[in-house]
Amino acid sequence: MRLSFHGADLGVTGSCHLVECAGKRMLIDCGLFQGGRELDEENAEPFGFDPAAIDLVLLTHAHLDHCGRLPLLSRRGFRGEIVTTAATRELARVVLLDAAHLQEEEATHHQRKAQRRGRRASAEPLYATLDAFHTMEQFGRTAMYGEPLELAPGLRATFLDAGHILGSASIYLQCEQGNAKRTLAFSGDLGNSGRPLLRDPVAPPQCDALVMETTYGDRLHKPLRPSVEELFQVIEDTVRRGGNVIIPTFALERAQELLYYLREGVEQGRLPRRLPVYLDSPMAVSATRIFERHPESYGPQAAALFRAGRDPFHLPGLQFVRETAESVVLNRITSGAVIMAGSGMCTGGRIRHHLRHNLPRAECGVVFVGFAAVGTLARRIIDGAPVVKIYGEEVRVRAQVHTINGFSAHADRDELLAWQRRVAAPLTVLVHGEQAVMRQFAQRLENTQVRMPALGDAIEL
Repeated sequence: MRLSFHGADLGVTGSCHLVECAGKRMLIDCGLFQGGRELDEENAEPFGFDPAAIDLVLLTHAHLDHCGRLPLLSRRGFRGEIVTTAATRELARVVLLDAAHLQEEEATHHQRKAQRRGRRASAEPLYATLDAFHTMEQFGRTAMYGEPLELAPGLRATFLDAGHILGSASIYLQCEQGNAKRTLAFSGDLGNSGRPLLRDPVAPPQCDALVMETTYGDRLHKPLRPSVEELFQVIEDTVRRGGNVIIPTFALERAQELLYYLREGVEQGRLPRRLPVYLDSPMAVSATRIFERHPESYGPQAAALFRAGRDPFHLPGLQFVRETAESVVLNRITSGAVIMAGSGMCTGGRIRHHLRHNLPRAECGVVFVGFAAVGTLARRIIDGAPVVKIYGEEVRVRAQVHTINGFSAHADRDELLAWQRRVAAPLTVLVHGEQAVMRQFAQRLENTQVRMPALGDAIEL
């Protein structure tokens, strides 16, 4: 069994790992690099392997940094099968079509900009909407949590609930080649225990090697209930000042979790009953509808509400915003609204327009509730930049900026350590984390050899 690394290695985004065993070549994820311009360029670079030689892709979940290069893989020759859970298949369709549309729009924008300057227009999208449609046709067998799936003779995969977003999975591989038997597990992205919407993460059996994420491997999250209270307080204070609350939010899981707590706040009388809440993200709107179709992922609290015939995401002042024209109208609202829009790292999407209109206003509040990679607009704002560039325009940051990390969909250091100890692998390979974070996390691991591969490195098992 050979394992090589082609993304999220000594970095956070672009997850892509190649496994060669039992005569098959398969990828675990094929995600998009997200961050600064140099990462945009890295997305267009060769994969480090021949896409046409890949037999299978096992997809852990539908976040863009795990599935976002699948259409490019297909465009460059991949003709194999993509295997994942039912919920991830549905969410990936929404995510990939949205990503293709945004890349086409951005390419058009750069072409027009170049033409205005009298230059030749050479910008091309990384992939197009048609590529995303072709990719969806390659989704094949559906993985069920906890049920081994025979991928090929001598090769089995078991998908286990990772508790990160709807449909997310860790993957346990069993490979037999001649007289040799090897087992390998991939964490995917791990969620937190005790959350209302999703079930707790499940650890795979003991294995020969474990490849695991380390996104928050150096810190503990703020407890959930104080985080909810802080969100309520920020909304109350901002409305009282006469401003809007802008929340950059990931469309998958984070948007639904925030709606869950906003509903709770209204029902408890902590928030105004008719508080105007706008979910300005076609992807998040679609994801919310998809969530309702997949009870296999519900946590106990959400399951109880659904069984009682109640919608855990509904509150009286909620409005779903799908059309661009409707989104533009929101920029005329000067006070009293909560506007949730993608993307969570502010790398694109409608959130950038809302930030451009509200960041310069001291009465407004901007609330970050998730991870922001180095080089992203979100990270620059969080790190205290007094001025940021949005669509080429310098925008002053006068709004109050809040970071509430108790809502993170990623497990924190202690949850990651506890999960790794349950697996008890003699080799632990750390990926999907910033270098300094990985080093700190590695120092806490016991009774295991630790590897931190760079892009292109390989390990023989």
